[in-house]
Amino acid sequence: MGARMRIIFMGSPAFAVPSLRAATRAGEVVAVVTQPDRPAGRGNVLAEPAVKRAAREQGIPVMQPAKVRTPEFAEALRALSPDVILVAAYGRILVPAVLELPRAACLNVHASLLPRWRGASPVTRAIAAGDKTTGVCLMRMQAGLDTGPVYARVEVPIGAEDTTDSLEEALALAGASLVEDRIEAVVRGELPAVPQSEEGVTLAPPLDKVDGRTDWTRPAALIRDHVRAMFSWPCAFTEVPCGGAQAEIWKIFPGVRVEPSERRWPPGVVIDLGREVRIATGSGLLVLADVLRPGRKRMRAADAFRGARIGAGARIGGSP
Repeated sequence: MGARMRIIFMGSPAFAVPSLRAATRAGEVVAVVTQPDRPAGRGNVLAEPAVKRAAREQGIPVMQPAKVRTPEFAEALRALSPDVILVAAYGRILVPAVLELPRAACLNVHASLLPRWRGASPVTRAIAAGDKTTGVCLMRMQAGLDTGPVYARVEVPIGAEDTTDSLEEALALAGASLVEDRIEAVVRGELPAVPQSEEGVTLAPPLDKVDGRTDWTRPAALIRDHVRAMFSWPCAFTEVPCGGAQAEIWKIFPGVRVEPSERRWPPGVVIDLGREVRIATGSGLLVLADVLRPGRKRMRAADAFRGARIGAGARIGGSP
């Protein structure tokens, strides 16, 4: 029996942990490269990436370079003589000197069906766009943004109640299965890489807090998808006039539902305030579930609106 393939694994968040574990079953993970520890939470306590914790549990050496575009970093990887570098949501762009370093290939576990949703936030963008299906690709990395040829892919349905968090969990497991089942064939040169189609390319740029803003002029179905997509970060939000000089920013949580309506109201108008809150949209009504006011606890939308003395006919939304 020959020596086990030598793998350098590069990843950071929880999404990458199943792929790391799959890599340890498929070969010898000689090192894990992950993002530096960073402050997180209200107390800005230094937190380590999920991949670092998983690597430490398995006794795998961890590297956390502040910079990855240096000759020193490339040489440190070269000294490990990797057969393959496996990347899953690492969060850094790799230079050609690193991409060309392993004996067999530099691979990426990408959470979309390429060429749809190339970029940093494919899961969120797929839900927000109303996609019914997404998936994972095991692709060969090259200098372009997720443009490399694909060795294998698997489709994953997007459930009606899926949020980014829940869908990422399913995609993480699907990606790990691809790694375990196909990486050896890639390293042996037994699995061809298929170039991506030049049609159907869409981009998934990094998320910003402003991406959570709710646009009430859109159809209610797409707003529902937006709310699911933005949970748990940056979380969907809207501006609500509460009698002060400035509107409050309220977060909107999943569980909202769509009601058709032949009647048209200005988008953002509160139509009904009984046991539930209905908001007019560009097409149909959106029934809110839970919301969060600044400095308050998460609560039912109807309770929050009554507490803020907002009744039917009020209009929400706008610039914060």
